[in-house]
Amino acid sequence: QVRLVESGGGLVQAGGSLRLSCAASGIIFSINTMGWYRQTPGKQRELVAAITNGGITNYADSVKGRFTISRDNAKNTVYLQMPRLKPEDTAVFYCSVHLFRGSVYWGQGTQVTVSS
Repeated sequence: QVRLVESGGGLVQAGGSLRLSCAASGIIFSINTMGWYRQTPGKQRELVAAITNGGITNYADSVKGRFTISRDNAKNTVYLQMPRLKPEDTAVFYCSVHLFRGSVYWGQGTQVTVSS
């Protein structure tokens, strides 16, 4: 059974930092892309950042140059370092894992709240 466990969300003041982690277990096929998405009430889930098995990264324009995504392939874990947080970063952040065989899995979500 595939399981994604997210951690690191919370409440922080504007300008502060958080680091999200997502550990995947139960996956016996190779992971292709790992990523982070976020969603606010009434809006669609949007990509924040993604990283391929080879380390190629992709960022939303709103976080480019500010957030950093990384992964540890040996641990099937992806991280999102979020410095200089802004109130508009407030959202539920979801981890996603895309396997080479095409399957996609999602974490349960972790709340990030940035106060002004």
